Amino acid sequence: MEGAVIAEHISKTYTKGKKVQVGVSDLSFSVNKGELFGLIGPDGAGKTTMFHIFTTLLLADSGNASVDGNDVVKDYKKIRNTIGYMPGRFSLYQDLSVEENLDFFATAFKTTVEANYDLIKEIYVQIEPFKTRRAGQLSGGMKQKLALCCALVHRPTVLFLDEPTTGVDAISRREFWDMLKRLKEQGITILVSTPYMDEANLCDRIALMQQGKILVIDSPADIKKNYKNTLWSVKSNDMFKSLTDLRTFNATISCFSFGDEHHLSLKSDITEEMIINFLKEKGHTDIVVKKVQPNIEDCFMELMSTKTNADTTPNA
Repeated sequence: MEGAVIAEHISKTYTKGKKVQVGVSDLSFSVNKGELFGLIGPDGAGKTTMFHIFTTLLLADSGNASVDGNDVVKDYKKIRNTIGYMPGRFSLYQDLSVEENLDFFATAFKTTVEANYDLIKEIYVQIEPFKTRRAGQLSGGMKQKLALCCALVHRPTVLFLDEPTTGVDAISRREFWDMLKRLKEQGITILVSTPYMDEANLCDRIALMQQGKILVIDSPADIKKNYKNTLWSVKSNDMFKSLTDLRTFNATISCFSFGDEHHLSLKSDITEEMIINFLKEKGHTDIVVKKVQPNIEDCFMELMSTKTNADTTPNA
């Protein structure tokens, strides 16, 4: 498929006093037309930097990027007229009403709300009862829906959503992703960033990012399928002590807390009985051990561990 969004060897650094901070380092990837693509990673991974470059708000130090075949430097005016952008921080006019904000953005793109109402109708009907309320007085979920309407009001070909569900409740998060699926069905290419690993499963493909670099690009299912180690769920009477103890087990590759359990990555020749006996020797009781399937966060931690080991290996 033809790439709707393309990055080729993009690098960007920031200078704060005498300190140089890496935004992104030699990133290359492409997003297919009509694809829902996710940039997944914690704060500082480089997600917003890439969004600012794609949306022509920031110049890269090196490399090339394009959106719908338009160069982000040479054709920035064309790109600004054909994309939708929802920044991470709510940036609409807080003193204007819901209706006034929407009319303003439609006018800025030389269109009307009525002309593209079919695209935003399903979202807008949820906030229409509050159309005379000032945007600054809306709840987090309603602000999110209004911002999405404003980003869509001119019918963009590519939609950039930078951490759109940060700070909203779980129900609003789920509703938002349902809306994105329906927008995708209308042929809009969607590039979304999020620090929430569970949201990665809702994308067609994802790029897991850390410290300005991409660890892997693939579908969520294939990333989980390629998890290399045997993964165990472990519980005991003293979860804090068991985390410390399991990390000293000679077969442990990694061990991290996941909710009310530990996810323990081990060499493949280790049995459930061996784990239980080890914990009993350390004084633990009420031990529950079972094999589990890895999730995206497990895969991210494994990739991070692999990268850390490679970075600390001489001549790596």
